[in-house]
Amino acid sequence: MSAEDRVEIAMLIARIAHLADSGTPEEYIACFAEDAVWELADAGGLPMSGGRTEGSAAILAGVRTRRADGIQGPGSHTRHDVSSIVVDVYGDRAESQAYFRYYTGTDANPTIVALGTYDDTYVRDAGGWKLSRRTITRS
Repeated sequence: MSAEDRVEIAMLIARIAHLADSGTPEEYIACFAEDAVWELADAGGLPMSGGRTEGSAAILAGVRTRRADGIQGPGSHTRHDVSSIVVDVYGDRAESQAYFRYYTGTDANPTIVALGTYDDTYVRDAGGWKLSRRTITRS
């Protein structure tokens, strides 16, 4: 396990958060493995449904829907904030756990709408590290 791999993965976690708020859907989905799984265990209080999404095409469709609904992305006045990242690397596979906070109303009076944990799995391919599974648990 190299420090360089851990830093690259921590930066990928941050990049995904930034791109969810201000990047393009294409930039965002480029961070994911083709067969990625995105799972939100509890969407209570959020303007979206929970559940499991499989494959980068389905994840991309979800991003486009959330943006069309004004839930995230440029102009939505939302922010994803990630901290306390722990990364373990096992060759070309890695796992991490991080805390997140999701804010709305960032243009005036920011409100924390959700907080919890990202439990992630990564794979390394020719292009570098990609997110292969994210399980989002609210706490």
